[in-house]
Amino acid sequence: MKQPPGFVDSALPSHVCRLHKSLYGLKQAPWAWYTCLNDFLLSISFRASKVDTSLFIFSVGADICYLLVYVDDILLTGSNSLLLQCLIQLLSSEFKLHDLGSIHYFLGIEVQSTSMGLMLRQHKYILDILTRAGMLSCKPVDTPISTSKATILPDPLFFYATRFRQIVGALQYLTFTRPDICFVVNRVCQFMHAPTDSHWAAVKRILRYLQGTTSHGLHITRSSSFALHGFTDADWAGSVEDRKSTGGYLVFFGQTPISWKFGKQRTVARSSTEAEYKALADGIAEVIWLQYLLTDLQILSASAPIICVTTLVPLICLRILFFMLAQNMLRSIIIFSEIELQRRRFRFILFPPRINLPISSLSHFLLLRLLLFISSFGLILHPQLEGAYYRMYLYRKCCI
Repeated sequence: MKQPPGFVDSALPSHVCRLHKSLYGLKQAPWAWYTCLNDFLLSISFRASKVDTSLFIFSVGADICYLLVYVDDILLTGSNSLLLQCLIQLLSSEFKLHDLGSIHYFLGIEVQSTSMGLMLRQHKYILDILTRAGMLSCKPVDTPISTSKATILPDPLFFYATRFRQIVGALQYLTFTRPDICFVVNRVCQFMHAPTDSHWAAVKRILRYLQGTTSHGLHITRSSSFALHGFTDADWAGSVEDRKSTGGYLVFFGQTPISWKFGKQRTVARSSTEAEYKALADGIAEVIWLQYLLTDLQILSASAPIICVTTLVPLICLRILFFMLAQNMLRSIIIFSEIELQRRRFRFILFPPRINLPISSLSHFLLLRLLLFISSFGLILHPQLEGAYYRMYLYRKCCI
């Protein structure tokens, strides 16, 4: 660090200026602002969340308030309107604030109150994207991606790569309220480095789909259930370019989807089981984080989170290091965190002291693998399975 040209002190050339107040635009400005806000909120009995640094919680008696900050935009909500007014007055005494009343627009997201809850839309943001792309009057389509099978053909590079990156970058922010385009946006994001004409055609199809669904959004409904339940799935070797698998999860809080992610897995899966394992591990990691967040918000659920998988994931497989790590992570979570795995036809409640398995529909080989997995933890078997377990144990000894 040096003194700026023209302001060098000849007597003290090695000294630098010390700022008593941060200046907007400096690298340290965001950190200085957050530190100032954090210190003040803690001084008035707010509590910083341990899982999200932008969340602060204030509780007194049975009343509770949540403050969410994004740079200099703040959301404040709570169970007591008088308490909210007192907190706003405290904040106004320290910072220059503009109270905009009930939330209607926040960070490009439109919030509309309904009789059932809140409706989140990005109607204006979609129109801005269409205007930027010159497709404000385009013809809408029913799906965001072509339903025909993709083929790899020689394709020239798109001449305006900057425009492609700008539009696709804007579409990423749109996925906050539009999970229906999350997969296809992730798909086109994989070609940011060298987009071709066919990739731009895929982006235009997304825009045409948005043209016909500008009023769509995310409906947050009231619910008496505080349970978390999620769904995971994987498309094994679905990428025709490198044969990597695509995994994803969708997590509901009550009846409202609150978290979702779809993306290409980093390594090539050598089997569909491996791809399913990776997607399941990602989904469970997200559910665990949401559990910690709900605990910070003092929202407790009476039931364990439920994870539903579309296929029966075998619980014993030793393939590659990442696969083994995911497998052991799932084992420890199932045993100690009491997370429940479900399938459409089979239901596994994998925590001690008892396990119930419908054995009538399971193949012998699959039953053997499941029972070996159960026995590795010393869990108690249902009496219905004791005879089958003994027979399969003898079968295993004979095979060895």
